Amino acid sequence: MYTFDSRVRYSEVGVDGRLTIESLLDYFQDCSTFHSEDIGLGVEYLNERHQVWMLSAWQICVNRYPRLCEDIVIGTAPYDFRGFIGCRNFVMRTKDGEALAYANSIWTLMDIRKMLPARPSERMLEGYVLEEKYPMEYAPRKIAMPKEGETLEAFAVKQHHLDTNNHVNNGQYVRMAMDCIPKEFRIKQLRVEYKNQAMLEDIVCPVVAVSEDGAMYTVSLNDEEGKPYSIVEMTGGSL
Repeated sequence: MYTFDSRVRYSEVGVDGRLTIESLLDYFQDCSTFHSEDIGLGVEYLNERHQVWMLSAWQICVNRYPRLCEDIVIGTAPYDFRGFIGCRNFVMRTKDGEALAYANSIWTLMDIRKMLPARPSERMLEGYVLEEKYPMEYAPRKIAMPKEGETLEAFAVKQHHLDTNNHVNNGQYVRMAMDCIPKEFRIKQLRVEYKNQAMLEDIVCPVVAVSEDGAMYTVSLNDEEGKPYSIVEMTGGSL
């Protein structure tokens, strides 16, 4: 497993002094980027081939949010290639090996000129050494949006939402969804399904549904025609 060490920064914690779910997601995304760059399969390699890895789905489970200044180790390992689909696990641990959080992710390799899926090169298949799947309960990739939900005020995509591909960054969809639920809601599991790419000045129309027991919020971030860019499911629990 590829790993890097870090320390929880002040800019990454919430009012409780613990790492936020958004920062956790950023750590996992950065880990996959560092891994790809360190084995020569990063942004430059992909740009030369007019390709990009697009995230299709996240499942992140949290045991405990680390505290401000706590030392952490972030790791990732690919475990499967199926045609143009790649799958990765992630884990965040303490220096003593306590599993703080872990995740599954599904990615699609795309040719950005044709906007069609592309098969990984032999160099990719050799560079990304497959490991055993992380022992976790794997949820389905697709997320069902409840039929009834509350439509909130729409907003436009701004420059700070974008990544290097000029699309809304994967983590920004989670931040948008978080703005739609109570601030005190503590996420135990986060699932995200990415369906369409939002770009600068696109209008996002959030629709929010909550389970009867209040333990789960589902937010569909839609375009003006009601088609989702992303669906975010957040399940609460004791941590």
